[in-house]
Amino acid sequence: MPEEDLVELKFRLYDGTDIGPIRYSSASTVSMLKERIIADWPKDKKVIPKAANDVKLISAGKILENNKTVGQCKAPFGELPGGVITMHVVVQPSLAKSKTEFFLACGCAWKARQKKKQKRHIIHAF
Repeated sequence: MPEEDLVELKFRLYDGTDIGPIRYSSASTVSMLKERIIADWPKDKKVIPKAANDVKLISAGKILENNKTVGQCKAPFGELPGGVITMHVVVQPSLAKSKTEFFLACGCAWKARQKKKQKRHIIHAF
């Protein structure tokens, strides 16, 4: 693989620690980067992503799309010959899971809202 097809990336986590730098091909997709991040994620962190959809990669203020390649996203990365590009990693668990965790953690608030909704439906039914 020619040297110009490689991009050196490191990933900055929420607490300021880094994964990398690691060299990637320009043909690598953002989804592939996320899988590598999950595989290399430090086990001592409080927040641990479980799937690629739990991870958002941000470069130059833009959230990168899973189907894009490193080469396609190169403009936001900037042109740094021989430089390491830092991407920020945001862990955002899927919405369905976080709702379930909320219900389990705070069932009383959920029950109160459900009763309120039932009352609204009864009122609107007449």
